[in-house]
Amino acid sequence: MQDPLADFSQHEFPFSAKELSAFLETHVFPLEACSRRAAMRARRRHRAGATGREGARRVGSMAPRDVGGLGLPLTTQAHLGAILGRSPLGHHAFGAQAPDAANIELLHAFGTPAQKEQYLRGLVAGELRSCFAMTEPGHAGSNPTEMSTIARRDGDGWVLDGSKWFATSAHGADFCVVMAVTNPTGPVYGRASLFIVPCGTPGYRHVRRVSVMGDEGAGYASHSELAFEGCRVSAEQRLGPEGGGFLLAQARLGPGRVHHCMRWVGVAERCYDIMCARLVSRDIGGGKPLASRQLAQAWVAESRVDIDTSRLLVLDAVRQIEAHGTEGARVPIAAIKLHVARALDRVMDRAVQALGALGMTDDTILAYLYRHERAARIYDGPDEVHMTTIARHELRRFGGAK
Repeated sequence: MQDPLADFSQHEFPFSAKELSAFLETHVFPLEACSRRAAMRARRRHRAGATGREGARRVGSMAPRDVGGLGLPLTTQAHLGAILGRSPLGHHAFGAQAPDAANIELLHAFGTPAQKEQYLRGLVAGELRSCFAMTEPGHAGSNPTEMSTIARRDGDGWVLDGSKWFATSAHGADFCVVMAVTNPTGPVYGRASLFIVPCGTPGYRHVRRVSVMGDEGAGYASHSELAFEGCRVSAEQRLGPEGGGFLLAQARLGPGRVHHCMRWVGVAERCYDIMCARLVSRDIGGGKPLASRQLAQAWVAESRVDIDTSRLLVLDAVRQIEAHGTEGARVPIAAIKLHVARALDRVMDRAVQALGALGMTDDTILAYLYRHERAARIYDGPDEVHMTTIARHELRRFGGAK
C-alpha cells in the first residue's frame, strides 16, 4: 500500500506514515498514563503537553502556511489525523488538537489583522490555548439557533450575560470564542454573533468541569460549564460580522467534522490493535487462544470493515469538500459524522468485550477512550440530526421531504 503521507515532502514534513506511527509509539504512548491518573492529571499533563509542543514547533502544525503552519491540504490533513488519532495526545503533540485547530481556521478566515496578531499566531505557536462556547444547558445543543446568552451594546463595547456548558478544553484556556445573541428579533440565522473573550476578563467565570462517566478530566480532556455575568468586551473583540455567528460556526464545523472523523478512525485503529493482540495472546484453555473462536474472528472482520469503510467515506467527503465547498458537501459531511461515530462505537465495544473484565479497568486505555469517545454520536450534532439531513436530501429526489 502506498504511504498516505508520501506527498508530505512538498510541505517539508519529515515523517513517513511508518515513521510517524513509530514516533507515537515510542514518545507519545508512554505519556498517556498521565492523562488517566486523576490525582496527578492536571500537573503532569502540563509536562506532557510541553514535551509535545516542542515537537510541534520543530515539525510545524496543520495551520495555514502564512501564519507559521505547514499549509497542508485537507486530504493530507485527513491522512495525518488518522495516524495521530491513535493516541489521545497525538494531535496535541503536533499542534493540531481540537478545539484550537478549528479556532485557528476560524480566526484565519474571519479575524481582523489585530485579532490574528493577538490570538492566531499564539495558537499556531502553541503559546495560547482556546475554547469554543456555543452549547447551553437550557437549550438543545442540536439547535444552535436557540440560545439565551445575550450580548448587548454598551457604549463602545459589548456586555455578555448567560451560561454555556460542554465548552471543551475551557479548563486552562487563554481565551474563549463565544456565541451570543445580538439581535433577538432578527432572522433566525442572523441573531447571534461571535466574540473573543480572554478568560481573565471580569465577568467571565469558569464554573466547573463537567464530570463525564465519573471523570471530570483536566485541560484539553475536559468539558466545562461557563458563566458570563456582565462580561464586558470591546467592539474589537467581535469576530466576524454582527449576526454572522451561526454561519461562522457552520463554516468551522465542516472541516472540523472531517478532523474529528479521521481522528476517530485513528482511535478505532488503536482499539482494534489492542483487541487483536489480546485475542492471539489470551489462552482460554488447552493452549488455544481466544482468536481460535469464530465469534472472536467475526469481531476482527467486522472491525476491519468498519474502520476501512470509515476511512474511505471520509476521504470521499474531503474530495467533495475540495470540489464543492462545505455547503455543497453538506450531505457527505453528515454521512461521515453518522457512519464513523457509529463505527467507532462498535469497534470500541468489541475491544472492551474481547478484553473481558480487564477492558472495564484503567489498566488499559480502552476505558478512557470509551468515556471520552462514546459522545462522538452526540457532540457536533447527534446521529438523529445527521440522519434527517441525509434522508431529506435523498427523499427530495422522489418529491418528498421538502
